[in-house]
Amino acid sequence: MKPTVLKSIGIALTIAFTSDLQAQPNIVFYLADDQDIGDYGCYGNERVQTPAVDRLAREGMRFTHAFTGQAICAPSRSQLYTGNYPLRNGAFLNHVPVKDDQVSIASYLGNLGYEVILAGKSHVEPDSVFTWTEEWPTVDKDGVPREYIPLEKIESYFKSADKPFCMFIASMYPHGPYFEVEGASAESIKFYPYNQRFSDKQSEIDKKAGYYRSIEEDNAQLERVLELVDTHLDPNTLFIYSSDHGVSGKYTVYDRGLNVPFVARWPGVIAPGSLTDRLVHYTDILPTLVEIAGGTVPAEVNGKSFYPILKGSAEPLHEYVYGVSTNQNILAAKVFPSRMIRSHRYKYIRNLNALEVVEKNLGDNPRVNAFIRLGAQRYPNTPYEELYDLENDPYEQINLAGDPRYAELQEEMATQLLAWMKAQNDILSGEPGTMPLIHSHFKLDKPSKWNKVPAHLENTLQESDYLKLHF
Repeated sequence: MKPTVLKSIGIALTIAFTSDLQAQPNIVFYLADDQDIGDYGCYGNERVQTPAVDRLAREGMRFTHAFTGQAICAPSRSQLYTGNYPLRNGAFLNHVPVKDDQVSIASYLGNLGYEVILAGKSHVEPDSVFTWTEEWPTVDKDGVPREYIPLEKIESYFKSADKPFCMFIASMYPHGPYFEVEGASAESIKFYPYNQRFSDKQSEIDKKAGYYRSIEEDNAQLERVLELVDTHLDPNTLFIYSSDHGVSGKYTVYDRGLNVPFVARWPGVIAPGSLTDRLVHYTDILPTLVEIAGGTVPAEVNGKSFYPILKGSAEPLHEYVYGVSTNQNILAAKVFPSRMIRSHRYKYIRNLNALEVVEKNLGDNPRVNAFIRLGAQRYPNTPYEELYDLENDPYEQINLAGDPRYAELQEEMATQLLAWMKAQNDILSGEPGTMPLIHSHFKLDKPSKWNKVPAHLENTLQESDYLKLHF
């Protein structure tokens, strides 16, 4: 049948209409908050209970190489909903909006006849971009540390839905504050090379036990959602589970922050119990869902559809995926941005204000220079360049940067990273140079219980010292 083109707010979407629009699947995307990929039964952690996610893995496809481009809440979610990396969409700091010119999944799928609902945590702005058909906040629940997803509204909607829909169910769990657990022991926790040093520290054991308990609480919510899906919705429903980023690598560009759990179930389309190690990215989710719904997105959107992978294709989607971090606008605010490029096997990181290059980042403003130096001093053991062989060193413990055996690979990955940064209109060139300060919620010169500022530098920055950005 000849496709029909719909145009709205400057975008063109193509949809192949059939006599039965319900051939378009319903889409339910469940998003957990701050959970490491290594803390699921189906991803190899036998000490945490995640039966609902494990069930989805048995009934669908589990991804081992799915990534977000930034290990922090708003930037990760903004990628998912816009199909663009943080630097392109504008949300590369937490608690800031995307640029006004972004087009969200709500608009793309809305133009294809879908209702697009956000149920639970939002953390994305502005409303002019994220034009949800319905938006339901989280709800209070007694005896637990965080609010719950709006299960009653979800159930009511599932019962009455009369057109195709896409619902993002965004949990507040297992993000802290965590449950309190009595009598926790190290034997109940699975430690990894990057946190093994905490295995004999009771405060860390207690925290981890509370985190595990919060994971179980989220799993209980997910179990209830799956019951509602299986009871009320047509089998032609794509169900995706993920977590926005890892908590152990939060704010960093290490895999423990950027490598996310990702499981998809779609009866009759996705083979049960299937596994893929293809590189996919959060920016790919929007193009994938739009293709599944019958449309296309403009070529300038960063992501690519992985619909063929869901149907069993083993063809690679990406040679590289990318990641960014900034330590400005976090609780312990410091000037220490990083960028990374990752292939299936190797990762290259450039820490752009490392101590070894900090003097090259200074300009002619002494107030700004003082905070640039503070940022570098905060991470004295983090080098300018890092290179990891993730096949042999999955926890990124052995830095190969500078090893002559990897010189050609290091140069190639660095070149690709710099080209990507330029294409993304990065605020940094990728080479040592003047390092901007970013106006944000958590000020570099404002002391707090998280942010230590030398007394002589408290409240010294002026409005003119900051880079002007879209927000």
